[in-house]
Amino acid sequence: MTAPVKGPASYFPSIEKKYGRSIAEWKEIIRSSHLTRHMELVTWLKTEHGLGHGHANALVAHSLAEDSVR
Repeated sequence: MTAPVKGPASYFPSIEKKYGRSIAEWKEIIRSSHLTRHMELVTWLKTEHGLGHGHANALVAHSLAEDSVR
């Protein structure tokens, strides 16, 4: 039995289904932006790409956390 996915990644299946892009694509979109601050990126995803707040927040949180360990 596998453990349930927790945290921002728990939103990933519904993000892919609702917006038609893979998580890898969303991460590339985020990384290609000139923005670097969490809420700036969330607002940008909401206004420019039509994401809901929770989905945008999950993508940004996961992307920034991933980038901080690189």
